[in-house]
Amino acid sequence: MFERSLYVTTFIAAVGSGLVAGIFFAFSNFVMPALARVAPASGISVMQAINITVINPGFMLVFMGTAVLCLGLALGSWFWLGDWTGKVLLAASLIYLVGSIGVTMALNVPLNDAIAAVQPETAQAAEFWQRFLTDWTFWNSVRTAASALAMIMFTLVMIGRSAG
Repeated sequence: MFERSLYVTTFIAAVGSGLVAGIFFAFSNFVMPALARVAPASGISVMQAINITVINPGFMLVFMGTAVLCLGLALGSWFWLGDWTGKVLLAASLIYLVGSIGVTMALNVPLNDAIAAVQPETAQAAEFWQRFLTDWTFWNSVRTAASALAMIMFTLVMIGRSAG
């Protein structure tokens, strides 16, 4: 029973981390580049609106729900640590928690807080916007890679557990 629960939870974490990776990928690859093409005041205003809108039940369920699953899977991985799948499960969980949640809280959220305080029409705003675009997109790309890698690793665990 526990084995099956751990397997199902791993599947849900794979789906969740994949969804998060897709959201982050979209931002790094076309949302932020599109915002960089418009006037700084417009880009800042849109980013401010996005940062308010993203705090919604759907995104938070996937983003933070996957984190909760990863905490449980990190603990559950101890039951499989004698097998390579337990080690990969632990690594995948930690990669999501550090690379997605940790980077978000330590780097992207402070940048979002800083852009929230900017008055879009000022000269300082235009200068800040250029730095923001570079820094935020870089750290978002780190989150993308971490979430995608966690998804791949969770999938490998499922394949390994079903084959063994």
